[in-house]
Parts: sequence; structure tokens; C-alpha cells
Amino acid sequence: MNDKKTAIAGDMQFRLLIPFLLHATLLQTVTALTRVTTSYRAIELDFSVAWYGAISSGYALLPIFLALPLGRWIDRGNDARAIWVGAAFTLAGNLGFWLAPSSPLLMLSYTVVAGVGHLFIMAGHQMFALRVSGPISRETVFGHYMVALALGQTIGPLTIGWMAGSAAVPPTQALFFLAFLTAATTLAVAFSMRPAPGPKGGKGAGDRVALADLLRAPGLVAVIVASVVTVTAMDLIVIYLPLLGVERGIDAGHVGLLLTTRAVASIGSRLFYAKLMLLVGRVPLTLGSMLTGGVAFAAIALPIPLWAMYVAVAVMGFGLGLAIVLCLSNVVDLAPVSARATAMTMRLSGNRIGQFALPLLAGFMGAATGVGAILALTACALALSGVGVKRAYGRMQRPKG
Repeated sequence: MNDKKTAIAGDMQFRLLIPFLLHATLLQTVTALTRVTTSYRAIELDFSVAWYGAISSGYALLPIFLALPLGRWIDRGNDARAIWVGAAFTLAGNLGFWLAPSSPLLMLSYTVVAGVGHLFIMAGHQMFALRVSGPISRETVFGHYMVALALGQTIGPLTIGWMAGSAAVPPTQALFFLAFLTAATTLAVAFSMRPAPGPKGGKGAGDRVALADLLRAPGLVAVIVASVVTVTAMDLIVIYLPLLGVERGIDAGHVGLLLTTRAVASIGSRLFYAKLMLLVGRVPLTLGSMLTGGVAFAAIALPIPLWAMYVAVAVMGFGLGLAIVLCLSNVVDLAPVSARATAMTMRLSGNRIGQFALPLLAGFMGAATGVGAILALTACALALSGVGVKRAYGRMQRPKG
């Protein structure tokens, strides 16, 4: 057992790991602060539900078109440079939110800028994680990375809840300023993450795999669809829990604590991710975690008491916390080595399509049916996509007749 731990430790690049994990935490802190505060600013300014959905969708608008070219660029050794560019966009978007977040069109514009920054950073992070780890420690590093992201998702809502107190709407201008300062720190830390030695931007392995061939990789499409549904589900709960709180008379302090509870549960599940993978197996764990998340969404869609909402978001955080790590790991497991960044940005592109289309649809749907119906639909999507991954892996393992 000690020999195994030593091998895993020796397989990690600790000099790269520390700034990488710090940057991941800062990124998710600023993202959580911005996304939740944007929702509250929309409530504060009495925007329509349709505008509410449109602003949320703007986060994914340009990334839909940028993700695949970005993946090809990162496959040529530009993971750290992508992180630098993304951190600069993140700072620019948060500067806009702080200085002039007063109209729906301006808020949509700054959301688009912040979304581009998030895409560049996440795409760079995912390849940087492979550079930090070797084959032995890969699942462990993915688990650490997702814990760092969940830690940021905890700090952001906890800060909002603390600053809101018992008020229905927190002090949005002060929160936007705090998000701007965090984004500035994120940019500073980004420059401690250096590019890998090698020719700058030269011809790379990612050019050798055609997109059509990548899409035909067994099981890859099912895994990407599952990722889209899982990431969008996590996004929808951040976007619509404040609105659900207003509908049900839950103050902003409790909304912040509910989101914090979800994030803490995600941290707990990700701490044990590598061990659960070995114990349960990749496919059963993927299916089980997505079904667990679906059940939790279905519970929150019902008019349950506040204490039950805390239980449901904890279950959701545990299940989807595992599911998101598994979706990333499954893409790496199935993609050709020479085009992993392209495959992972295909996943990110799919995620952004979901983050664009579903909040937009939810905005119009919510105007007619309320937030509960949006959450119920998300529950069904999670269950179906989990079953889809199980069937895809099952077809791959079935012997040919």
C-alpha cells in the first residue's frame, strides 16, 4: 500500500499542482460570485423572466463557436497561454459588472465576455491537469482539481449569504466589486502557470485527428451528452435557486447556504472519487451519481420544506460532484491521446450549448410554469443521460458476433 502511494506521489508534478489548484479555486469563487450576483441584480432591477434566461444564456454564446478551434490550439502545447487569455477576459467582464451593471443589454454583454474567459481557463486547466499528472496519478489529480473547483463554489455562495444576512436581495454592487478583486488575483496567479517546454504553437498532434473521426470514437458522444446535461444542471441550480427562493419566500442568506451545502457535499464526494472509482467501477458510478442527482432535482421541484431542501441539495452536490469528475475522466478515457484537448473542448462546447439553450428555454418555460417545472425537466434529463452512458459502454464491451 505504501509503495502504491509513493508511486502516485512520484507521478505528480507538485511544483505545477499547487498554483494549478489555487487558480481553480479562485476561478470558481469569482464565477460563483458573478453568476449568483447577476441573478440577484436582475431581480433587483425587475427584469422579465425572459431577460433573466437570456442573460444567463449569454455566458455560453461565444464559447459555442470558440471551443473547437481553442482545443486544436491547446493540443499544440498552449494550455498555460489559454489560461492567461481566459484570466484576462474574466477580469474584463468583472470590471464591466462592477462599473456599469444597470441594463439588461450591458449585463448580457459582460456575461458573454466572462463566459469566454471561463471557457479558455477551463480548457487550459483540463490539459494542464494531464501535464501535472502521469498515468498512475491521473484520477487522483482529477479528484483534487474538482475539489478545488468545489471549494470555490463553496466560498462564493457562502460569501453572498454572509453579506446578505436576512435580506431578500444581497448588496449586489459590493459583491461585484469583490468579484472584480478576485478576478484580478486570478490573473496574477495565472502567470505562475508556465507553458510546457517545446516549440511554441507548432504543428501538433491535435491536427492529425479529423473531427468526424473523433465523433465516431466508441462511446464518446454519449459521454459528451452526459457532460452537457450534468454541467447544465449544476448551472441551472445556481441560476434559478435565487428565483425559486423569491417564489417560496426564502431569504438570500438561506439561498447562499443552500448553494454552499451543495458545494460542500461536492467536495466530500470528490475527496473519495479515486477510491470510489476503484471500488464501484467507472460505469456503475457514472450511472449511480447521475440518478442520485436526478432524484435530488425532482425533490427540489416539489414544494418541500426548507430543511428538506437542505437534504436535497446535499444529495445533489454529492451525486453531481462525482458525475462531473466522471464525465471529464470518461472523455480522457475514450478520446485518442493525440486529440485529447480537442475532445475535451468538444465536451466544453457541448456544455456551452446546453448552458446557452437550456436557460433560454427555461426562461420562457418558467414564465408560464414556474421554476419547479424547469427543475423537474432537469431531473429527467439527468436520469436519461446516465442510462445512455451505461448503454454506450455496454455496447463497447459486448463481444462481436
